[in-house]
Amino acid sequence: MFGRRGDREVVSLAAYRQPSTAQATGEQGPATDPNLYRNHIVDAAAEALIETNRTKFTSQELLDMPRGELASLLEDELKTLDLPEPPPSEAETRDIITASLNSLLIEAKESLEADPITPAAGAVEDRMEIAKESVHPMLMDRIDVTKASEVPRGQLAAEVSDLVGEILAEEAIHLNLIEQRDLVTSLLNDMLGLGPLESLLADESVNDILVNGAKQVFVERKGKLELTDISFRDNAHVMQIAGRIVSAIGRRIDESTPLVDARLADGSRVNIIIPPLAIDGPTISIRKFAKQKITLDVMERQGNMSPAMATVLRIASRARLNILISGGTGSGKTTLLNALSRLIDHGERIVTIEDAAELQLQQPHVVRLETRPPNLEGDGEITQRELVKNALRMRPDRVILGEIRAGEALDMLQAMNTGHDGSLGTIHANRPREALTRLENMVAMSGVKLPNEAVRSQIAGAVNMVVQVSRMRDGVRRITAITEVIGMEGEVVTTQDLFNFEFTGEDADGNLVGTYNSTGLRPYFTPRAQYFGLDRALLEAMG
Repeated sequence: MFGRRGDREVVSLAAYRQPSTAQATGEQGPATDPNLYRNHIVDAAAEALIETNRTKFTSQELLDMPRGELASLLEDELKTLDLPEPPPSEAETRDIITASLNSLLIEAKESLEADPITPAAGAVEDRMEIAKESVHPMLMDRIDVTKASEVPRGQLAAEVSDLVGEILAEEAIHLNLIEQRDLVTSLLNDMLGLGPLESLLADESVNDILVNGAKQVFVERKGKLELTDISFRDNAHVMQIAGRIVSAIGRRIDESTPLVDARLADGSRVNIIIPPLAIDGPTISIRKFAKQKITLDVMERQGNMSPAMATVLRIASRARLNILISGGTGSGKTTLLNALSRLIDHGERIVTIEDAAELQLQQPHVVRLETRPPNLEGDGEITQRELVKNALRMRPDRVILGEIRAGEALDMLQAMNTGHDGSLGTIHANRPREALTRLENMVAMSGVKLPNEAVRSQIAGAVNMVVQVSRMRDGVRRITAITEVIGMEGEVVTTQDLFNFEFTGEDADGNLVGTYNSTGLRPYFTPRAQYFGLDRALLEAMG
C-alpha cells in the first residue's frame, strides 16, 4: 500500500501489521495506535537515509550504482541511526530501505530529465556505447540469430535480457536497470530491426530519414530538414542494416549492385547507394509511409488545396479522366495519387506498376506489379515498360503508373488512348506545361521513331488533366495548379488553367500566405461530367 510524503512515495506498514488491541475495540488515535507510531519511526528513518545520500552522491552516481549495492549501503547506514527501541523488524527494515532507495532513484532520474544536456548525460551515452560494443560480440557468440528471428520479440527480449545481465556481470560493467533495458532494446533492434533507425521509424512526426554515412542522420519534420543525434558504429554497421532492408524483398546490395530501390514492410520507400558510387559511405534514403490515411478531405483541411479544388478533383476522378500528377522530389505526388485512387469504384480492376511498390490502394481488386533488377550476370531485368505492356493483357479497367520516367511513357499513352480511362501517373516537373514537354521527351526514349506532331497528338488525346504539386519554402505541400489539356492547335498542345495558387506574403510565424484562385473558365470536361451527372456540381465549384 503506497501513500504520499511530499513528492516521494513511502510504504505504509499498515499493510504488514495486525490491528492493535485499541484498533480492534475501535479506540484509534496517534497516542494509542502502535501501528501509527511505528509508521512514524519508519518514515523518519527513510527520510534520514534520503537526506544523507542525496548530498553524498550525484544524481548520475545514484543511477549508475547497481541497485543491490545501493540497497546494501542504505542498510549499513540504517544500523548507524539512533532509532527508538525496539529496533526495526525485518519487514520494517525492508520497507525503510525500499522507500528510501526508490525515492533517491526517482529524484535522480527527474533531476537528469529536467536538465538532459549535461556532461553527465553525455557520459551516459558514451558509457552505453562502450557497453554495447563489449556486449554485442559476446551476445552474438551465445545466440543463434537465425533461430532468434523466429521467436516472438517479447520472449526473445526476456532471454536476451538474462544473457546481457550475465555478460555485464562477467565483464564487471555497471549499468542501472534503465540503462540495461535501453541496451537490450538497442541490441534487439540491431538483431531484428533497423538498428538506430527504429526510433525514427516509430516517430510519426518524421516524414523522411536520410542517412549520410555512419555519423550523419537527417530527418524531415513538417517539411524542414534537421540533423539528429542518431549515429551508427561505422560504415559496416550501415551496410548491415542496408543488407537487411534489401534482402527482405529478395534483392541485394554490393559492389556489383551499388544502387537499389526497395521498400520496408509498412510500405515505406527506400533508396540505397553505396561506395564506390557514394564517396562518403553508404547512403540510405527512406520516405516513410504515413500511417494516417491521407484523403482529399484531409488535404483540404490541412490547407493543401481549397474546397473547390478538392471538389473538382473528386469529379475528375469519378468522371474517369486520365490525370497526370506533376511535381518535384518530395512534393507529395504519391500522397496525392493515393488520395485520388480512393475515389475509384470498388468494382473496377486496377493494375499498379512501380519500381518499388508503395501505393496503398483500398479497393479489393488490385494487381500490384514491381520491376526487377538484373541478376549477377546482368540478365533477367524487367522494366516498367515491359510491365505496362503486360498490364494491357490483364484486362485492367485502370492502369496506375507510380512514376513515368522513360520509354514506358509511350505505352502508358497508348493505354490511356485505348479504353483505359481514369488512369493515373506521376512525373517530375516544375510546371504543367513542362510536364507535357517531359512526357514528349520520354516517348522519344522508347526508341520508336514518331513525328513530333504525332507524339503531341497522342498526348493531347490521352492526358485530360495535369495537377501540379509543390513543397514550398515553409515546408507545406500545396497544389499550385490544376490544368486541363484541351486539344491541339497546329503542332501545339493547348491547355487551360482551372485553378492556381497565388502567393501574397508570409505571416509572423514564417508560414506562406496566399490564395487558391479559380480562373472561372468552363471546364473542357463538362460534357463528360454531365454524362456522370456531375456537371452542376462542377460548374458550382468553378464559381
